[in-house]
Amino acid sequence: MGHLTMAKDEVYRALAERLGKNPVGAVVNETLMKILYILYGEPEAAIGSKFPMRPATIGKISEKTGFSIEELKVHLEKMAQKGLVADFPRKGETLYHLSPLVVGWFEYTFMRVTDRLPMADLARLFNDYHHEKGVAEEFFGAETKMFNVLPYEDHIPPEVQSEVLTYERASQMIRDSGGGSLSMCYCRHQARHMGKACDNPVEDVCTSLGKASEFLIRRGFARPAAVDELLRVLEKTESLGLVHIGDNVRNNPAFICHCCGCCCGVLRSINESGIMSVHPGNFIPLADHEKCAGCGICAQRCHIGAIEIIETVPGDKKSRRAFVKEDLCIGCGVCLAGCKKESIGFIRRKTIHIPPKNTKEQMMQIAAQKERLKNFIE
Repeated sequence: MGHLTMAKDEVYRALAERLGKNPVGAVVNETLMKILYILYGEPEAAIGSKFPMRPATIGKISEKTGFSIEELKVHLEKMAQKGLVADFPRKGETLYHLSPLVVGWFEYTFMRVTDRLPMADLARLFNDYHHEKGVAEEFFGAETKMFNVLPYEDHIPPEVQSEVLTYERASQMIRDSGGGSLSMCYCRHQARHMGKACDNPVEDVCTSLGKASEFLIRRGFARPAAVDELLRVLEKTESLGLVHIGDNVRNNPAFICHCCGCCCGVLRSINESGIMSVHPGNFIPLADHEKCAGCGICAQRCHIGAIEIIETVPGDKKSRRAFVKEDLCIGCGVCLAGCKKESIGFIRRKTIHIPPKNTKEQMMQIAAQKERLKNFIE
């Protein structure tokens, strides 16, 4: 069988190259190879290297990989337990999807506590990888983003409340889902293993919805949570000044993360590489300089440094006022929630962002922008 004829290094190299064909792919380098050797057994790497680009039945995977169905049953079960594949029951059969690096097995690796993996080593390797040449561009560089910022709803002006659509409201997304799951914050969990975690919550904080939530619960990455509990998490994280980030789709969203600029890989990409890793929300803060006292609380709360305090009269501290960097601001509303004088408020952006209809449309857009659509023609 073909999967037994390749040398071990060739198998893992082929896996890396297969991961690189995804819409949000992977930069193949030495650090990635070290990660793959830790996470994948050799048969798993061989299966992954020839995995169909689209979700497939076990029969289709057998045709593509050369593994028998009986062999695949064993290996795919192990891979699903590790988050290397996602399995979805559908119409009496199971479809399998090879998990990408992001959003995929990076997140799954740190969603839970396990002694089966060298977590500290993986935390360091993932951190190194995210900072290597071309990686941030690969993850976040497409025009269509994986992530969309969700504004603090209580600060949306009353006169436009009726115009705000479901994909702009985290609370409505949660209610429409009928419930979901909660898991560890994978970014802060990773940072904890590196001794760099902040004081924000790690356990029971990342929200998943829909089919993604069902997979995570079934495979032990998350625990079930009802609508009321998910709304309480939303409220709590907002009180802590965290940024709400969801997947950049209109229908059937899969997750809502509650992020900090120090641990979150998405926000850190903005801070460290200058790459806009999220699609900004459809609101932007505007300071009322008649009310603003220039105290700087809004600037301190901003996770990406999008607010600066400027003396409008040089040398006169009383003339200090807050100014929003419109090209950098992601429209989260964290600054508004901290202003005691209520001197900063939301206004609608001039151009309204309408996300892709669903994840399939989102990934196809990213693939087209990266000239990878041909990878999906099989």
